[in-house]
Amino acid sequence: MRRDAILRQLGYSVTPNAKEQVGKVIANTKDFDYVEKHLISLHDNLKPRLSFVAISSTHDYFKIKNEAIGKEMIESTNEIIKKWSKKYKIALEKVPNKQTYYILGKIA
Repeated sequence: MRRDAILRQLGYSVTPNAKEQVGKVIANTKDFDYVEKHLISLHDNLKPRLSFVAISSTHDYFKIKNEAIGKEMIESTNEIIKKWSKKYKIALEKVPNKQTYYILGKIA
């Protein structure tokens, strides 16, 4: 049920492959129970900025995609992401040359 709910909240179809993939991502995210509490609120907060939380297709991580348009909106969206990470003590890894961040998990 948990996997189904996460998939639905992030806008994915609930399929066996998607459930398997999100299971791997959950297992790979440090202290996921903690991170989960803040993940969907970030996703919802980013939607008006054309940005979102997604499941990476290349790594077993959730990722934050900043697809805002215009330099100012991109920068302000990056600030929202950084403040979220700092406030909740969640480690992120920026993908080189992209406005994308992997969510690694709670900072110890």
